[in-house]
Amino acid sequence: MRANFRMQRLFIDAPIGPARRHEVTSEQFNYLANVLRMEDGAEVLVFNGRDGEWKGKLTFPTRKKIALEFVEETRPQPPASDLHYLFAPLKVGRLDYLVQKAVEMGAGFLQPVMTQHVQGKITSMERLQANVIEAAEQCGILSVPGVATPKKLGDLLDTWPADRRIIFCDEGDEGQNPLPVLSGIKETRLALLVGPEGGFSEEERERLRSLPFVTAIPLGPRILRADTAAVAALAVIQATIGDWR
Repeated sequence: MRANFRMQRLFIDAPIGPARRHEVTSEQFNYLANVLRMEDGAEVLVFNGRDGEWKGKLTFPTRKKIALEFVEETRPQPPASDLHYLFAPLKVGRLDYLVQKAVEMGAGFLQPVMTQHVQGKITSMERLQANVIEAAEQCGILSVPGVATPKKLGDLLDTWPADRRIIFCDEGDEGQNPLPVLSGIKETRLALLVGPEGGFSEEERERLRSLPFVTAIPLGPRILRADTAAVAALAVIQATIGDWR
């Protein structure tokens, strides 16, 4: 069932169900009351990543508080996406964009990866999670992707489960078309690895290509920025072996 994009969507970190009430945060109060200028009795769509999507009615117990009354379920909770997205952090503004687009493209789990040429860093896990939630609110996703703390690429590969295939965007690949390579992948548990703005080091590329659970793909004849490469790779994966089929 597709999302209703005509109604405002709101994520809450609380149980949702009949006969329950929930008081929104001060930030949500400001957004609903002062930015959107919603009044008593207005309705929004509410989700928490566990209990499906519900229609919620706003009530104002005081001038500075908004409570939600859950009226009815509008969509059941779907299975979460199992596509993992492994990425080298970018500079702050582009990192925000990268995270939001990965969520929109169907990533179910986000893992920052520190590579040899990485230029950005994760300065705030709270900001990272906030970008994930904002993207989920805007694009109709009900299963909010998980976010892990950064790991070094070597440490990640040392403990990687062999039954989840890593697809990594190799800027040094001699090919141009990723579709034949992706079409040959039989595994259903997948992860996409996109490197930093400076690319992977030769040592990293050699190790990745030597591992039996890793598949390298090209992304066409042009050099793409890291955030563009992420969106392009997620699109071709979803179209060939993902949930766009």
